[in-house]
Amino acid sequence: MCGRYQFTAEQCAEILQIIQEVDRRHGAGAWTPGEIRPTATAPVLVSTNEGIHPELQSWGYKMPGNLVINARAETAADKPMFRASVASQRCVIPSTGFYEWDAQKRKYRFNLPGEEALYMAGLYAVRDGKPCYCILTTQANESMREVHHRMPLVLRKDQIAPWLEQPQAAGDFLHMTPPLLSKVSADAQMRLW
Repeated sequence: MCGRYQFTAEQCAEILQIIQEVDRRHGAGAWTPGEIRPTATAPVLVSTNEGIHPELQSWGYKMPGNLVINARAETAADKPMFRASVASQRCVIPSTGFYEWDAQKRKYRFNLPGEEALYMAGLYAVRDGKPCYCILTTQANESMREVHHRMPLVLRKDQIAPWLEQPQAAGDFLHMTPPLLSKVSADAQMRLW
């Protein structure tokens, strides 16, 4: 599962480039970087006739009395809510890491070792006239399992274009095991003493 993630430009040229493109397209102040929570507006990467570029979308598919922020990668193509998005409305959620809590409510931040940016596979749709996205999750791999049984479907940088532009490759990604991640306590980062 993924309920929060980080999107900041400090020391990450890839993320800074996305922020600059969003500011150019939407104007400075159109959204707020930092810890991204459900319902927040944030950049996602999409493929259009203009190529791969960032768009601002709201996190979560709004349903009557519910907000769907994640979709199971293993079953998304079979679910009526996600079927069309899997076929032609795939996105990538750029981040500088995501957060998860263990059973004792301890918060951890996960990153790709040696990488400043972390990319998550996602889907998007237009609901109530507004574009929105959800993050695909899959079974936790060895690096995540002791904290949570689900994790985002993490893509390496070279998998972004195939995920967005090649339906057959995208179908294969839905069943892959994500790369191993590094974990750091986010609680310790927030404590002063």
